[in-house]
Amino acid sequence: MYRRINLRITWVFVLFLGIILVSQATESEQKKALTFQDVMKFKEIRNPVISEDGLWVTYSSQPDRGDGEVVVYGIKKGKVFTVERGSSPVISKNSRWVAMAVKPKAVELEKAKKKKPKQGIALLETTTGNVAHFEKVKSFAFSDDSKWFAYLKFEEEEKPKEAEKKPSEEKEESAPEDEKKKKIGSAMVLRCLDSGKEIQIPYVLSCAFDSSSKYLAYVVACIEGKDNGLYYVDLTHETLPKAPVVKKENGSFASLAWTKKGSNLAFLSNSEGRENNDGSSFSLWIWEGKTKKTIQAVSEKDVPDGWIIPEKNQISWSQDNNRIFFGFKPKDLLDTEKKEKGEKKEEEAIDLYDTEKILEKREVDVWHWNDPFIITHQKNMWPRVKDQTYLVVYNLDSKRFFQLGDKNVPRVQQNENPNFALGFSDVPYRKEVTWYGILNDVYLVSLNDGSRRKVVSRLEDRSSLSPDGRYVVYYKEKHWHLFDGKTGTFRNLTERLDVPFFDEDHDYPSREPGYGVAGWVKDDKAVLIYDKYGIWQFSTKTGKAVNITGGKGRQNEVTFRTLRLDPEKRFLKDNEQVLLSAYHNMDKHYGFYACRVGKSGVKKLLEEKKRFRFLAKAKKADVLIYTRESFKEFPDIWVTDLKFSAPNKISDVNPQIEEFVWGSAELVEWNSADGIPLQGVLIKPGNYEPGKRYPVIVYFYRFFSQRLYEFNQMVINHRPNFPFYTSNGYVIFLPDIRFEVGHPGFASTKCLVPGVQKLIDMGVADPNAIGLHGHSWSGYQTAFVITQTNIFAAAIAGAPVSNMTSAYSGIRWGSGLARQFQYEKNQSRIGGSLWEYPELYIENSPVFFANRIHTPLLIMFGDEDGAVPWYQGIELYLAMRRLEKDCIFLQYRGEPHHPQKYPNKLDYSIKMKEYFDHYLKGMPAPDWITNGVPYRGK
Repeated sequence: MYRRINLRITWVFVLFLGIILVSQATESEQKKALTFQDVMKFKEIRNPVISEDGLWVTYSSQPDRGDGEVVVYGIKKGKVFTVERGSSPVISKNSRWVAMAVKPKAVELEKAKKKKPKQGIALLETTTGNVAHFEKVKSFAFSDDSKWFAYLKFEEEEKPKEAEKKPSEEKEESAPEDEKKKKIGSAMVLRCLDSGKEIQIPYVLSCAFDSSSKYLAYVVACIEGKDNGLYYVDLTHETLPKAPVVKKENGSFASLAWTKKGSNLAFLSNSEGRENNDGSSFSLWIWEGKTKKTIQAVSEKDVPDGWIIPEKNQISWSQDNNRIFFGFKPKDLLDTEKKEKGEKKEEEAIDLYDTEKILEKREVDVWHWNDPFIITHQKNMWPRVKDQTYLVVYNLDSKRFFQLGDKNVPRVQQNENPNFALGFSDVPYRKEVTWYGILNDVYLVSLNDGSRRKVVSRLEDRSSLSPDGRYVVYYKEKHWHLFDGKTGTFRNLTERLDVPFFDEDHDYPSREPGYGVAGWVKDDKAVLIYDKYGIWQFSTKTGKAVNITGGKGRQNEVTFRTLRLDPEKRFLKDNEQVLLSAYHNMDKHYGFYACRVGKSGVKKLLEEKKRFRFLAKAKKADVLIYTRESFKEFPDIWVTDLKFSAPNKISDVNPQIEEFVWGSAELVEWNSADGIPLQGVLIKPGNYEPGKRYPVIVYFYRFFSQRLYEFNQMVINHRPNFPFYTSNGYVIFLPDIRFEVGHPGFASTKCLVPGVQKLIDMGVADPNAIGLHGHSWSGYQTAFVITQTNIFAAAIAGAPVSNMTSAYSGIRWGSGLARQFQYEKNQSRIGGSLWEYPELYIENSPVFFANRIHTPLLIMFGDEDGAVPWYQGIELYLAMRRLEKDCIFLQYRGEPHHPQKYPNKLDYSIKMKEYFDHYLKGMPAPDWITNGVPYRGK
């Protein structure tokens, strides 16, 4: 009897399974393969924002090419409003209004040549859905009470009438350069949000609402300069009276900064004029909104010799309104070469043999062996250096200021405590940046007198100042140390624990970094520090340690990290619940957990075979937004409470996914040639047939298995788009690589080849149709690996280093840094200089083994690559050309490390596909592969 029942059940099951398989096959046949045009139309979510009351969410939805939109979603009633071409939305504090930039139409931007159309803005009312549009607007702001809205328009470009144009022979002399560059304000519009009434004020350079929404301060800079000044609008009166704070002909005003509470305004003023090229300094002023008094806090004469208060400055108030932070600048950095305004030099007789005059036009850079920074790095830093300021604090109670930063300690980090800041000096180690990396001495800097106490020397990792300023915690030599500024004592917090606090996966020829500081507990009671998996709480008084994640992370190989629900929050409280992200290292899925300060243990809130990303929490409500994704699921926005009790999906940005053959991702495991356990992601085509072998593209860098549940970004760029390829019959393989210092190329080979063999053994990969693709560091690996194996039928290397001996002393033009540090201490992993290990530099350089390459190779470079010298591609191309090897070199003119111009990105993507189609699928080769493309001018 049982046999009959089982037989019937079996036949029913087989029939049912057959129906499902036929249904799935039919469904798959009905779906389309992705094209490049389809990829261009996919959208991504940018700038997600949740209102302070937790009632509204807004975000921009932008395609890779074309017009986007802003979506505004009402959480309670599910209302949805959209604004075409919107971007970068901002919600007013009462959530009644959403303002956003509105971009010109993509078609108009494509048509425009030099003069691009200007952006506008839109203002949406969430209660009605009504939208007001304003053209040619460059910036906007809400008042904190959400009653007022101010926006600055672009400067009007006046075109002279035909009748007013003068013949060329009657042209007036052009205005002096300074007059041309003189800053002139534009129209500012102040709008009452309740009534919709507006007032317009001309020639406004900048503006700012105070935190109490009583005043709008604005700077006027007009053409004649007569009405220049700092003014305010009184928002408490119906007539909106305007009055000057300071009015000064040809004066300049900058860096408006209101107190965080109340209505006091700090600003800079200079009576010498806006350009500030004659060496004069600005002064720091304070305007009291209550008394309407203006006080000069720091005058130009108060500034120490050799320093000025520059116009380009950053001013901020402390939370308690007792201190103002601003910056000094060395006087010797002023640009003194500009002509004075309106000054005309008399023509001088030309002496062809005046050597001084001749030398004024020389163009030479002197590279000295003992320069702190090499010249290219100095050039790269110059735009920042010439405007760099050094932190100063002004105390309102004592009416004194103290310079906290200077040329010896250039960087000082503000902290909201009233006593100390943290200072950093790389000055003693600047030369070592070339080959070692960044080092700093760390100082505790007094806000009360500017004095400094050195805490630690040659720090190459992180440090943190406690909220009250008493303690400094820093990581050095595999341990976390605590410095007590009150007693002057040091404590090693982690040495007694048998848990490593250094990066356990570190495979670079440098010291293992730490995992970072998770936060501080109120009253400087404790500091929270990460290990690989969990979070430890250390008492600052006793050093006692508590694992507040209860050891569950290390036990289950789950990495817990705190989520900052309030970016402005400076500390945690005893027993406070802390929201955590959770990442399962072995099977790659994510979740949300919670723990408590001072306790031990975690509580699971949400966990799935998905990838989650926390976005934001409402400031005044227990509502948060996050995304959920997988290879097949776009990371749409979800909303929930702090318990994750009823998550609700509120966006559907790419519903067209269902129209296409997509693919599926799974985890595979294998061992390297050295027996090291490895993981990778295998992405099969959407219409995958078991038993059928497929062409495979291997794409890699270092660790990629964590991408198992990630949705691939749908854009046209320098990478193979995974869904695009799996939709078109390819398998994608994303393997992990474990490197060995001194032998990075061989280590990569020993990970890749067994991984590929695993796919062959699984019956997935066609052994004669496997391609390799890498960019930058993995571009190098690609070029090296094909000198060691013939397992790949074709390879594409984007921006590869081919010769480590020449690349070692090359320049990273994007930063101006020499590349030596990269080999001695960083990614290239040689572990010493060219003179210490010449054999390793040769051994790891593909160009020296180009004669062993039998794999067709496509090389891509932008000839303005700022990371890898593009001549590295030329070296490999010429080596293979000389050896009569199959190699094509794509040079994209004017492009950096990754092609940025859309035509070039698309061209490379198409060529990438054509290359693999030919060598992996046997499709006819296009002419550029067969015959090349001769040069015919630009």
